[in-house]
Amino acid sequence: MAFVVVEDGESLESALRRFKRRVQQEAIIKEIKKHSVYLKPGEKRRLKDAQARKRMRRRLKRERDFEY
Repeated sequence: MAFVVVEDGESLESALRRFKRRVQQEAIIKEIKKHSVYLKPGEKRRLKDAQARKRMRRRLKRERDFEY
């Protein structure tokens, strides 16, 4: 669980910014969204395969851009 200790003389806004950054680094929101919806095993597999294809396309595109 992310938490931030507010230092003496620190504004609430800066503490809130640090808290948001910490939450993002720990990927808490991503985990919550992932568990908020039930996916059937087949759907989960299809999504995983689609993401793998997307990563591969991106990697190949980057490699082709570096060749030129």
